[in-house]
Amino acid sequence: MNAFRTVAHNVASNWQKSRLQLSRVWALSLPYFQSEEKWRARLLLAACVGLNLGMVYMMVLLNDWNRVFYDALQNRNAEVFWKQLGVFAGLATCFIIVAVYRFYLTQLLEMRWRAWMTRDYLQRWLSHHVFYQLELQSQNGSTDNPDQRIQEDVQQFTADTVGLSLGLLDASVTLLSFVGILWTLSGGFSFQWQGAAYEIPGFMVWMALAYALGGSLIGHWIGKSMASLNFAQQRLEADFRHHLMRVREYSEAIALDRGNVVERQSLQARFNQVLDNFMRLLRVQKRYTWFNSGYGQAAVVFPMLVASPRYFSGAIQLGELMQISSAFGQVQESLSWFISNYSRLASWQATTLRLTSFQDQMQAIAGPAQTNAVPTVPAEGVNSLHTAPLTVWLPNGQVLLVNTTLTVNAGDSVLIRGPSGCGKSTLLRVLAGIWPYAAQASVNGALGETLHSTAAETSESPIATLPLVTLPEGSVFMPQRPYFPEGSLRQALAYPDNAEPYSDAQLQHALEEALLPHLVSQLDVEGHWTQQLSGGEQQRLALARVLLKRPRWVFADEATSALDEASEKALYEKLGALVQAQGGALVSIAHRPGVAAYHAKQWVFEAAAPGSAAQFTLNVS
Repeated sequence: MNAFRTVAHNVASNWQKSRLQLSRVWALSLPYFQSEEKWRARLLLAACVGLNLGMVYMMVLLNDWNRVFYDALQNRNAEVFWKQLGVFAGLATCFIIVAVYRFYLTQLLEMRWRAWMTRDYLQRWLSHHVFYQLELQSQNGSTDNPDQRIQEDVQQFTADTVGLSLGLLDASVTLLSFVGILWTLSGGFSFQWQGAAYEIPGFMVWMALAYALGGSLIGHWIGKSMASLNFAQQRLEADFRHHLMRVREYSEAIALDRGNVVERQSLQARFNQVLDNFMRLLRVQKRYTWFNSGYGQAAVVFPMLVASPRYFSGAIQLGELMQISSAFGQVQESLSWFISNYSRLASWQATTLRLTSFQDQMQAIAGPAQTNAVPTVPAEGVNSLHTAPLTVWLPNGQVLLVNTTLTVNAGDSVLIRGPSGCGKSTLLRVLAGIWPYAAQASVNGALGETLHSTAAETSESPIATLPLVTLPEGSVFMPQRPYFPEGSLRQALAYPDNAEPYSDAQLQHALEEALLPHLVSQLDVEGHWTQQLSGGEQQRLALARVLLKRPRWVFADEATSALDEASEKALYEKLGALVQAQGGALVSIAHRPGVAAYHAKQWVFEAAAPGSAAQFTLNVS
């Protein structure tokens, strides 16, 4: 009884897992077939289905050909023999044509589906600062390696979904087509039991069913851990590749720190994790291959053994025996589809889970972001910055500021100061509208505390009810570590705009103003500018970008920290003159005391009083 309950529980558990997997696949698949490409997608799918059905029909015709051809051999009928060779040539030609176009259109469907999903995921990932907020949340393990999910997982999901779905359709239609043939050909099996005679009709069908069912149960028992091991393998491989990319990205810093030994040890440790998990997966796959290979080889002779008594008794001829063997093989292979595709099903399940979790995370971020109070686009017709009473915290729930209101008017110049790690850069992120851990506080901070507590528990962005920040149009933010795309210098200078609207004279003048005269002649030189330029040159190139575009408002996060004092003085004077001429304002973060000379106001982060809900207060003067 206990054994029966265990089996029933396992069957129910596997059924629930299968339903959950199918619901995930449906949720990932349906958008493409309802998209703007739906008619092309549906026609391609219909063509693939039709060709698969055509392939099954060809197999039925070839099965019938087996009977006639081998009967001709047994009867030494040369006329029928040569005629059947001609029939075979025609069937083989049709078979080849159907096989080629089935392969071509299936691959075309996979590629077009992948292209649509990639565009869709890129749009989601790069909208509403999702790509940035995913990195903020990555410390809690919510989403790892989005690059791998978009590139590798999407490709594998589309290929596996199309391949497995059409394969299952093919197996089902093949089963329906050949089970009748096998039932008719196999006849009945007669035996006596306790003095009574019994006959089992369609005996070969029942034997094929028993053979496939027994093999499926044993195969599942052997390979049930493949799905979790495949999931872990994909994650570990992606982590290893990600850290290889980081070594490449920070190659200069690692070389200067003589960190190659530490990095090699770290990478080797990560690769060891890849190997350890792979060996566990390999051992499971080896056991499964032992079983699957034996199962497949036994299937070759099994129908012959079962049907041979009827052949030797003269009840059937050689042609019928070969037709029975062929039909049995088709039925058994169809029933054994689960065994044949077990490894691929396990990998498909892992890939589907990764894409589903990735999509859920993007939706969780983008959903609140669409109604989030922090604006992502500067307000038109506004020439002042104003915030509601703000509560700001870190992803780990640590509160930085509570009930803080900020105002900057046109013509102002504000310097933000404070100890390292107090939240100066975080405050600029709030003003830029990319920081999700901010909310409007009531006068006593109670609302902010509530929202902070909720966000800390759910790891999702809170939804505020009133605008947090009114940001002036024509605002530019300068991060401490600027980004430059790989490509020509003119593209790096104009980023994120297209370089075409700017003349060579404008680009060269901006470089000269930013004290980069040696780069004036390299506008069309292709390069990896983040690695080719020094830290000071990178900051000057970022300043050249601002001087080229001439924004009204500039928010600079230690934008001159890598420059000497003379260069810093010259460039700050140009920034100040620029915003004044444009009728805007300058807001800067800096540690050097000399930068204060270029700002009329200061916001200073100071330690909060003991017992305060926040770590710091902002002294606005």
